[in-house]
Amino acid sequence: MTDQNKPYSQACAENERPIRAVLGHYLSSVNALLEIGSGTGQHAVAFATAFPDLTWQASDLPENLRGIRLWIDEAGLPNLPPPLLLDVTGTWPHIPFDAVFSANTAHIMSDGQVRAMFGGISRVLTAGGLFLLYGPFNYGGCFTSNSNAAFHRWLKERDPASGIKEFEDLNELARCNDLQLLGDHAMPVNNRTLVWQRTPS
Repeated sequence: MTDQNKPYSQACAENERPIRAVLGHYLSSVNALLEIGSGTGQHAVAFATAFPDLTWQASDLPENLRGIRLWIDEAGLPNLPPPLLLDVTGTWPHIPFDAVFSANTAHIMSDGQVRAMFGGISRVLTAGGLFLLYGPFNYGGCFTSNSNAAFHRWLKERDPASGIKEFEDLNELARCNDLQLLGDHAMPVNNRTLVWQRTPS
C-alpha cells in the first residue's frame, strides 16, 4: 500500500535515471555509502534498489527525517537502514564509508557549510573512497546557462548565503581535504556530477 503522505519531488523523479547511470560506473566495489541531504528519500529508495549489494545510508536534517522514513519503511529494503540525523556543521557518524553521495545540496548551503561538508566527508571516507556530488556548478566564474543564472538569483533572494558554487572553489576544497578529482560528468538540465577520490593523507 502506498503512503500518500510521503513527500515527493518531481526533480528527483526526473533525474534519478541519469544519476543512476553515472553511479553505475563507480559503485561496483562499494559496500557502504552515505547520502548527505536525502531530502524526500526518493533517491535513497531508487538507488538502494538499483544497487542491492551496497548499504545505502540516508541522512538529513531533523525536519526531513520523517518523510525519508516513510519512503524507507514502505520500500522495506534490507540494504536501506533508517536515516541518520546529519547536519554537516555538527557531529558526523563514527562509521567509515566507501562512498558519499549528495544531490542538489551545495547550492542551498553557505560557503561555511560546504567547507564543513568536505571536511566531514574526508573524515568518514575510507582510503580510495569516492565522493559524488550532483547539481549545478559554475565554471571560470560563469553560469553554464541562463536558467542557472536565474536559479542563482532566486536562491540569493531566498537566502543570501546560498547560491550556485564555483567548480574551481569546490575542487580546491577537495584538494585541501585529500580528495582528487576523478570525473566530471555532464547531466541533463545544465547539471553535473563531480566525482572525487579520497587519497591517503
